Parts: sequence; C-alpha cells; structure tokens
Amino acid sequence: MFKTNEYFEGKVKSLAFQAHDKPATVGVMAIGDYVFNTTEPEKMTVVSGAMTIKLAETDQESHYQAGESFSVPANSRFDVKISIETAYLCVYG
Repeated sequence: MFKTNEYFEGKVKSLAFQAHDKPATVGVMAIGDYVFNTTEPEKMTVVSGAMTIKLAETDQESHYQAGESFSVPANSRFDVKISIETAYLCVYG
C-alpha cells in the first residue's frame, strides 16, 4: 500500500511505494534549502526541475537537472538547494 510523507512544514511531500524489489518514494520539493539524513543507500533521480546537492563527505556542490541521478551512501546526510519546484524519484537500498 502507499504511504504519504510530509517534511519541512509541507514543503517536501512524497508517496512511498515498492519499486520492483526495493522501496522507493516519488515526491516534490518547493523552493528552499533542506538537509536529509540517510539510513540506507539512496539513488535520487530528478524527474522535473533541478536540485543542487552537497554530500556530507564533500565540500563541493553538484547540480542535477531532469533525467540526472546521484547516489548517497547509507548513514550519511546531504544538503539540497531547490530554486525551482522539483519532482524526484528516490530508490532505497
């Protein structure tokens, strides 16, 4: 069954589901700056819009647009800057 999630006072919303053999979420982010923590590896794909991210392990920001992906290791965090409303897909594990 689907599960809805809401973070950062409703500025980030997602819908959790099972993608083949892995859990996943598809969601949207409003313009803003966010910090996410991970407990397992995550692969994020920008579906629409764009995001700038900085992994906890680096000092460098990277920019991703629609169709591009990045990975975040388990037990880590990443900073996200959103300058245009953005949709994403996140696959866990």
